[in-house]
Amino acid sequence: MSLTVFLVVISAALLHAVWNAAVKGSDDKVLGMTAVMIGQALPASVLIWFFAWPSYESMPWFIAGIVFHMGYQLFLMSAYKIGDFTQVYPIARGTGPLVVTIVSIVFLGVELAPTELVAIAMIVLGIISLSIVRQSDGLRNPKAAMMALCTGCCIAGYSLSDGLGARASISAVGYMSVLMLVDGILFAIYIRVVAPGILSKMLQVAKFRMIGGGFSAFTAYLMVVWAFTQAPIPLVTALRETSIIFAVLIGVFIFRERLNLAKVLSVMLSLAGAALLRFGKFLG
Repeated sequence: MSLTVFLVVISAALLHAVWNAAVKGSDDKVLGMTAVMIGQALPASVLIWFFAWPSYESMPWFIAGIVFHMGYQLFLMSAYKIGDFTQVYPIARGTGPLVVTIVSIVFLGVELAPTELVAIAMIVLGIISLSIVRQSDGLRNPKAAMMALCTGCCIAGYSLSDGLGARASISAVGYMSVLMLVDGILFAIYIRVVAPGILSKMLQVAKFRMIGGGFSAFTAYLMVVWAFTQAPIPLVTALRETSIIFAVLIGVFIFRERLNLAKVLSVMLSLAGAALLRFGKFLG
């Protein structure tokens, strides 16, 4: 993985943690998620006029991506309603790269170096262990853990479908812009049906969250999809999930969640995995 791709994915990880924290910090989780998801469609609606739309060859991946993105949004919203930020986020983000790696190797014929496999394992273990150290949450809130696990499976699904779809299309930017626009429209329709009044409330009290959070979420994922076209999808997916490091800092300093030695060790393990992912080639 080149230094450019590495830095782009790390920057995307920071933006991703920020918008997730914005949703968790909202008093109304449905309102917060709606603002960010629909906010993504705003920059997308501009970029679709400047880049090539998804090609015919990419349409199966495009459709699959829409399904997985919708599943991700609904499961994540449900998980944040009932679970702690530092429980939900690690499980959701740690499951994704693990599933992506297994599917890529077993079904897609992707070959990874031993150091890359070790790096992915370190990142995943560090992330998931964060949900274990808070035993009072992890053991007493199995429903939130299950919702987070389903979220992680959807993350794996859209990571693979979006990465392969962007590679099959003419422009990764155009591909993702159209996908995010369609996803935002479908999510707005869903919210209009299940939570009448949320859209009006969003325009009244959550305009800044919609613009700021939506732009952050769109930019973060666009950077990741570009990286998918430059490096193996499992490596990019694992590195992106170092966003957990930023999430822990946000949880501690913004949400005043407790920081202990176990949590610090978990973060250090993920950091070591990220370093190995970048510099492992020099070890060989």
